[in-house]
Amino acid sequence: MRVFLRLARYALYLALTGIVLGCLAIGVAYWLISPRLPSVETLRDVRLQVPLRVYTADDKLIATFGETRRIPVAIENVPAKVKNAFLAAEDARFYDHPGFDVQGIFRAVWHLVRTGGDKGPGGSTITQQVARNFFLSPEQTYTRKISELFLAMRIERALSKDEILSLYLNKIFLGHRAYGVGAAAEFYYGKTLEQLDLGECAMLASLPKFPSTGNPLYNRKRAEERRNYVLARMLENNFISEAEMKAAMAEPDKAYAHEPPIEVEAPYLAEMVRVEALERLGADALTDGYNIRTTLDSRMQDAANQAVRNSLIDYDRRHGYRGAEAHVDLTADATPEVYARELASFRPLAGLIPALVTEAGKDHAQLYLADGQAVVLDKKSVEWARPYQSENSRGAAPKSVDAVVKVGDIVRVARGDEETWTLAQLPAAQAALVSLDPDDGAIRALVGGFSFGRSKFNRATQSARQPGSGFKPFLYAAAFEHGFTPASILNDAPLVFPDPSRPDGIWAPSNDDDKFEGPMRLREALVKSVNLISVRLLDAIGVRYAREFITRFGLPLEAMPENLSMSLGTASVAPLMMARGYAVFANGGMLIDPYFVASIRDRDGKDVYIAQAARACRGCPERLLDDARLARESTPPALPNTPVATATTPSSSPRFTPIASANAATVPATATTAEPGKPRLAPRTLDVRTAHLVTSLMRDVIRRGTGRAAMDLKRNDLAGKTGTTNEHRDAWFSGFNDQLVTSVWVGFDDFSSLGRGEFGAKAALPIWIDYMRVALDGKAETPFVPPPGISTARIDPATGYLASSDDSSAILEIFKSEDIERLSAPPPESAVDESHQGEAYDIF
Repeated sequence: MRVFLRLARYALYLALTGIVLGCLAIGVAYWLISPRLPSVETLRDVRLQVPLRVYTADDKLIATFGETRRIPVAIENVPAKVKNAFLAAEDARFYDHPGFDVQGIFRAVWHLVRTGGDKGPGGSTITQQVARNFFLSPEQTYTRKISELFLAMRIERALSKDEILSLYLNKIFLGHRAYGVGAAAEFYYGKTLEQLDLGECAMLASLPKFPSTGNPLYNRKRAEERRNYVLARMLENNFISEAEMKAAMAEPDKAYAHEPPIEVEAPYLAEMVRVEALERLGADALTDGYNIRTTLDSRMQDAANQAVRNSLIDYDRRHGYRGAEAHVDLTADATPEVYARELASFRPLAGLIPALVTEAGKDHAQLYLADGQAVVLDKKSVEWARPYQSENSRGAAPKSVDAVVKVGDIVRVARGDEETWTLAQLPAAQAALVSLDPDDGAIRALVGGFSFGRSKFNRATQSARQPGSGFKPFLYAAAFEHGFTPASILNDAPLVFPDPSRPDGIWAPSNDDDKFEGPMRLREALVKSVNLISVRLLDAIGVRYAREFITRFGLPLEAMPENLSMSLGTASVAPLMMARGYAVFANGGMLIDPYFVASIRDRDGKDVYIAQAARACRGCPERLLDDARLARESTPPALPNTPVATATTPSSSPRFTPIASANAATVPATATTAEPGKPRLAPRTLDVRTAHLVTSLMRDVIRRGTGRAAMDLKRNDLAGKTGTTNEHRDAWFSGFNDQLVTSVWVGFDDFSSLGRGEFGAKAALPIWIDYMRVALDGKAETPFVPPPGISTARIDPATGYLASSDDSSAILEIFKSEDIERLSAPPPESAVDESHQGEAYDIF
């Protein structure tokens, strides 16, 4: 008995000594480590990385940017079943311990002793994991573990349990770039936390252990085993009943990758937003939780996408089938697994699905899709696929299906009506569309190409293409400011100019049809898009004057050639630039600045930026007052004595300038500064009457000219102009009413020809029509009301002069009021003086 008491006393001494030494060791460790520990007070204002989100004007998601997926969730919005699943899996005594769990530590120590040093599972609490995730590295060392313990105690003193749990649930990595339970619920199940069932909650709670190798997308069997362990732990801790556990375990997991729920496809504009966000907000723009609302209209954007794709596919079919996208050799015993592997590197683009031909015969072919579906193509579905030979020719129509596709071909298919499929191909041509509000420049729709996934080059903003005849309205505006009128007559006849740069030393421009109609009024010349009239017109007003004048439409001077070819649209412009220029006509003479970012909010919902675009604001009292001020201040400069090749517009004609900028060589530098509560006015850059005259001509282009197909929209408030360049390399249509301006371009990136007959009216105008049909739906027509200073007169269509009262052939024409008087003079004997043509005007 004495021996036993003695041994017990020794054991007690040893225990007390051990405790003292342990406390001393902890004290020394704390003394050594504590100064190097970070302050946990930063957790009160922690800013988790949250991706940038981009929305349309009507709050539909366009894109998210950032390396991590994260949707912060307030702790009060986390359902109890989600909290309980994580507590059961990670730290059931979380609400009871002071930051560390003695039982967990003893379990970890016992594991070390039992396994001979294997670190194995630690005894880390949720608080310790927060300390590690926010302040420490993931390396497994004793120093890091002790630091983690001390930090956990500090955190417990600084924050409440719910605040700690909130940090954990929003920070924890759960695989596939998903950080936090909100992002993981969306990615794996496409649900919010409230929508998760019990099994799904348990699956998310199982992920912190093995987020990369134990998630259900990587190893579903292993993930379900871990999920069932979490469910058992929830039962053990009385969070659920046994019946709930069994029911959840019996359910197969249905997780699969749910990408962010993009609601509107606008990747080209989204990339523009990303670049601007970095410029405005700095390096943290993509991780600091900003929400950007754009000016985009989701309905218009969807219509633009569809119009561009449908028209490019139609163009492609007109020119024939270029063959399979790829070919693989298939053995007779190839399995669906082999098919899937061959298709793995091909992705659906714009509704065109990659497919592998597994059987091909005279009457039908069978194809395998990546989702395991087998589809059949019959003769009707390939009848369009005449072999492509060149941009101007195709081969004979196919007589059998196997004449078009062979076993092993990888082709594209598109779903037709009533679950039928048809052969398709990715278009080789490209297109771009820009649509904006002419009042303030807000971009409503933008498409930069057939598919962003295929090419990220934004043709709507980054291209530099020749606009062809689409440039002529700018030239006509310059001419009307120089004294010409819609009734002025020029001669549509052959022209020859010296050009040392050409092999034969001459430049002889021609019309598209190589025909000549003789003397013609300018209205008819624009309606018919007569090239030679434009050349004579530019020659008459002067290249230098025209180039400087056209900068008022936002075109940079360097984009325009310094020769007469400019009259045929040889400038270099992008569709956005064209839309901006046409907006000057649509809004009555003001130059607006296109923009696409309407507002930016931080993660707390506070506005950090709101666009304040300068507006045309034609009906605003401020605009009327500003125009009156400009009229009072106007002092028009004298014009150079440039020869004018017309009988109806002598160079000595009287001038009238209602605004200061009407004859200026350059655009006003800035918009009018607005007083608080009043609109910021865009600079007036063109006489409203000149804008009205040119718009009148472009209305006739649609009514009876090259754009008459647009009459299919059954609207009377549309104006526009087609454009086609040499060898049909570019096709354009730019058109508008007073509510919307839209410019469309079609062509090849390598400047190849679109093919004979592919004019702007055929290749580009259908896109414009299909888009505007949707964009203008429900919008009332606006009457075409002439501004003050516009008069109507009866003229002789043969001379362009005022007609006598008894002239039965007279027609009505509109003019600037001051032009009426000089049109009453009789015309000279020769309506058009050709004597100066061919003289040197420093053209080339």
